[in-house]
Amino acid sequence: MSRRVVVTGLGALTPIGNNVEEFWAGIKEGKVGIDKITKFDTEEFSVKLAAELKGFDPLDYLDFKEAKRMEDFSRYAVIAAKEAFEDSKLNMEEEEDPYRVGCIVGSGIGSLQRMRAEHSTLLNKGPGRVKPLFVPMMISNMAAGNVSIKFGLKGKCTNVVTACATGTHCIGDAFKAIKYDDADVIVAGGAESTIDPLGIAGFTSMTALATGSDRLKASIPFDKNRTGFVLGEGSGIVVLEELEHAKKRNVHIYAEVVGYGATSDAYHITSPAEDGAGAAKSMEIAIKEAGIESKDIEYINAHGTSTKLNDKFESRAINTVFGERDDLYVNSTKSMTGHMLGAAGAVEFVVCVKSVEDGYIHQTVGTENIDEECKVNVQIGSGLKKDIKYALSNSLGFGGHNATLLVKKYEE
Repeated sequence: MSRRVVVTGLGALTPIGNNVEEFWAGIKEGKVGIDKITKFDTEEFSVKLAAELKGFDPLDYLDFKEAKRMEDFSRYAVIAAKEAFEDSKLNMEEEEDPYRVGCIVGSGIGSLQRMRAEHSTLLNKGPGRVKPLFVPMMISNMAAGNVSIKFGLKGKCTNVVTACATGTHCIGDAFKAIKYDDADVIVAGGAESTIDPLGIAGFTSMTALATGSDRLKASIPFDKNRTGFVLGEGSGIVVLEELEHAKKRNVHIYAEVVGYGATSDAYHITSPAEDGAGAAKSMEIAIKEAGIESKDIEYINAHGTSTKLNDKFESRAINTVFGERDDLYVNSTKSMTGHMLGAAGAVEFVVCVKSVEDGYIHQTVGTENIDEECKVNVQIGSGLKKDIKYALSNSLGFGGHNATLLVKKYEE
């Protein structure tokens, strides 16, 4: 027998806000977190812009010893998880069976910074000088590992790695685990920190990144003048919980998760399938699981990377499922946050939850001239106040990974 799954905690660390309150205010304001890269000297790089965290110091949240044993992606995950955990008012010591509380937090890449630093040490100083904690600091599952250690979560603890779809798959897997009684509560989401010379160089060599100098026009999803995505960093973490368990604790319920779709294009290592069939099927699976029809969906938070191929092929996928509907609103949070890779889907899920709760669809900032090949109703110019019952969030990752989450306004 399946069980209902609700959202009882939210955490976000993003380029436009270092907690959920700041982040959501930035979303409504149309704040753009993209600016000149400050983490390293970009003189030799053609890409000068990224969406870095602002005014952030991990020691404001973690003690020195704790922070020193983690790389940035793990720090980001633990900090966002702390916000979500406290928001959900979980009491692990007195009220929860720790083996019924899990953790599914992913990172698309892990730590490029640690890999690059220790490789340099190996070449310049020899193998005996490589740090003992090199491997456990670098590997992507340590986001989940550190979160579970921090909060005493002894249930299912896994790490999904599906590139740009990571955060969405993590939350989707958490939803399924609770729905089918593998857990009562799961802390889920994604974290990423790849604004690094190696990361920027690699994505630039793929011709994936925007190379312009105007920070307000760098990430313009679905615009005919888009040139590529902008790398972002941060974390999105949520607490998912079985409905009766949440009601017994008498905690605030933000929204309900009612559907999850996951498919593969089986097509190309970077490009989505040209007909959008895989992404379309992912949306259809989520809608079917929710027991509703495509006409019931009012809002889609698109993957919307601002690359030529992704936006066009995702638009085709949306048209396949929904037709060309004027009453179906589409936007892309990446116009403000940049592309946070493994954290993107989780942060955008937070946006969907807040959109359903508050009745608000944010604008796709900077986008003005919709590409004729993107035949979707992109929300531009301003945000829209609108009651929303159902919202979809899409993530499409390198390797052909497609993931869709379906959020419903909570009703008893």
